Amino acid sequence: MYAVRLWSVRHARFLSGVYDLFERLLVAADPLLARIGYDRLEPAATALERGVKGLLFDCRMCGQCVLGSTGLSCPMNCPKSLRNGPCGGVRPDGRCEVEPWMRCVWVEAFEGSRRMPGGDAILAVQKPVDHRLWGRSAWLGVLRGRRAGSPDAASKGTRSTDATTMVVSRKAA
Repeated sequence: MYAVRLWSVRHARFLSGVYDLFERLLVAADPLLARIGYDRLEPAATALERGVKGLLFDCRMCGQCVLGSTGLSCPMNCPKSLRNGPCGGVRPDGRCEVEPWMRCVWVEAFEGSRRMPGGDAILAVQKPVDHRLWGRSAWLGVLRGRRAGSPDAASKGTRSTDATTMVVSRKAA
């Protein structure tokens, strides 16, 4: 998984474009998905999301995806679960102090963000993780947030902010 995760960060521009296309398809399908019911879709959407994002990004399924603002490097892969930047223990060679075999997630995030359109989104402060959303689909959370009239569903108490929402937010700004 680690090698695929590094590949994904190195190809952040391409994968960001794929994610952008996926978001457009997801938004276009939203009326149908809403009629079916998000709660009914949750198990299937979560399984699909876990498979895709687990493979590409070593996703931890926090339910509040910020991949679009962290260069497609999932901050939940940080052994300390730091969501807003590196700790003070990053080694001079960019490796993690807790897992010395691994490059710091935030070093990877910064490098990946430089490859993405709107890479300055990495500078935005992320909200703390809402642990009630662990294991839930961030993709459906984006749709729920859009239906509630906000791209930031987490602030409305619905569900989550996904990387695709971050892409929309960057384009709107």
